[in-house]
Amino acid sequence: QVQLVESGGGLVQAGEPLRLSCAASGRTFRSYAMGWFRQAPGKGRDFVAAISGSGGRTYYIDSVKGRFTVSRDNAKNTVYLQMNSLKPEDTAVYYCAARWAPYSDNVSPSQEYNYWGQGTQVTVSS
Repeated sequence: QVQLVESGGGLVQAGEPLRLSCAASGRTFRSYAMGWFRQAPGKGRDFVAAISGSGGRTYYIDSVKGRFTVSRDNAKNTVYLQMNSLKPEDTAVYYCAARWAPYSDNVSPSQEYNYWGQGTQVTVSS
């Protein structure tokens, strides 16, 4: 089992950057694919990006390509979401999630995630 704790959310103006972090417990972090999701007010939780356990493969939804970058530091059991050129429509609670995947680099958005963090609020003002 893995526990996830997000941090780094806040209030920023449109165009500014923000970096989210997600710290994971456990000694097998590199065996987990990691995903970032977000939930805007009044909407469901949507996939944003994912990274394989090795860090070699990533996936982004179209609306964040070129603006967001997902990365991980397996030595620190941490995954990051660097968000640049933020827009008001990026306002949401952001969640990181983990999926046990020791033998796969699949990072497609259809994969199911088993463990979730508590979320961190990102608010982008216009």
